Amino acid sequence: MEYLFIGLAVGAVLAYFIFARFGGSGKKERVNSQSVILIEKIRSVCKFITVEGDFSEIFYYENVKDKWLNLILGKKKALVLIEAKAHIGFDLTKVKMSSDTKNRTIVLTNFPHPELLTIETDFKYYDKKEGWANPFTAGDLTEINQEAKKHIVDKIPESGLLQEASKQALETIQLMEKLVETINWKLDYTALDVDNIPKEIGSKK
Repeated sequence: MEYLFIGLAVGAVLAYFIFARFGGSGKKERVNSQSVILIEKIRSVCKFITVEGDFSEIFYYENVKDKWLNLILGKKKALVLIEAKAHIGFDLTKVKMSSDTKNRTIVLTNFPHPELLTIETDFKYYDKKEGWANPFTAGDLTEINQEAKKHIVDKIPESGLLQEASKQALETIQLMEKLVETINWKLDYTALDVDNIPKEIGSKK
């Protein structure tokens, strides 16, 4: 009977260490897996649009590349009405994060600046004039569209849209924070550079 109790005691101790060894390892592996999945979920959002801006501009085009050809065959020029919608926001693939599995915390160390994510354009041509032997070609129209689109893109920095989107950075981070909290983790963004983000973000300690 005495040997039976000793055997049961030894078995219980061995069972405990085996469970602690493999059970703890499995738990740690699950926590690591959670953090990886969570970071990938945040990055999979990719481009997060926070501000839209509408533009209506008149763009003047004149073919000045072939100066001598224009003199001989006639100039071609056109007025183009550009209607455009610009989408400004954050490319979340540029977010830098790491995981602290011990404290179940995602540490945010870099948040991107707002940028132009997409732009939709529509062109209407007015007062289109061609040379007597110098008509518009498909290549000319492609060039006009590209230059007109660039004209809008160049207007964006002075439009205030980037500054407006920057004000939405905190809301974007708070959205990420809520996503993290769905699996009972925390988001720590105290390491962010307060000089490169709105001041209210850096105020959280």
